[in-house]
Amino acid sequence: MQISFSKYHGTGNDFIIIDNRDGSINLSINQINHLCDRRFGIGADGLLLLNSIADFDFEMKYYNADGAEGSMCGNGGRCITQFAYDIGIKKEQYHFIATDGPHDAFFGTNNWIHLKMINVSSINKIHNDYVLNTGSPHYITEVSNINNLNVVKEGQAIRYSNNFKEKGINVNFIQKEANKIIVRTYERGVEDETYSCGTGVTAASLVFAKNETGFNRIEVETKGGQLAVEFDKKGDQEFNNIWLCGPAVFVYKGSVELN
Repeated sequence: MQISFSKYHGTGNDFIIIDNRDGSINLSINQINHLCDRRFGIGADGLLLLNSIADFDFEMKYYNADGAEGSMCGNGGRCITQFAYDIGIKKEQYHFIATDGPHDAFFGTNNWIHLKMINVSSINKIHNDYVLNTGSPHYITEVSNINNLNVVKEGQAIRYSNNFKEKGINVNFIQKEANKIIVRTYERGVEDETYSCGTGVTAASLVFAKNETGFNRIEVETKGGQLAVEFDKKGDQEFNNIWLCGPAVFVYKGSVELN
């Protein structure tokens, strides 16, 4: 079976994207895992299918690199919006659906894509750390040596701890700077550090803003580049009108023979 695909990345978080508007693509877990393999396949942190669906511009179906269907992916949402535009679905504002519900997206300044995320009404504290859901579950812990941190080792210790090993959790390490935060993420499903995680950056920004005043936009530095998160804050637990802002970059397109 010959499959046409495109490769995109959002601040280094890279995806295989397939136009499946005709519904002809039905991939197994093993096939997706093979395509995402960086040595024996195309290589990616995940795979996205753009499907047709009533009442929306498209459906985003996201799969982790291990082949299992994933929860919401913020960088993937921006990349699939750019892909939709590139294949001729041209809108001033996009309205699509993902596993966590409807999302809006539009092109802002510098061709950054602004992606509306789900509202957050609960941020739970665990000792000095935080857990919240921004479309995917995230654990946030503040560190002081982020550039020298062994993210895989420290991330695995939390992801496979007794509290989280059954369903898994994404682990974000955050360091505060004068006018921004630095975020590094260990992602479940990839089981490694990724260059960026959109839902993780969103979660980290809201935790930062939880105990701060005067912020409605957080600048974020990731291993793969710059992002920003905008929001309306109500109290210290509730955040609405949340937008993940950043680039989505076309890398290349091709076709692959899949057994």
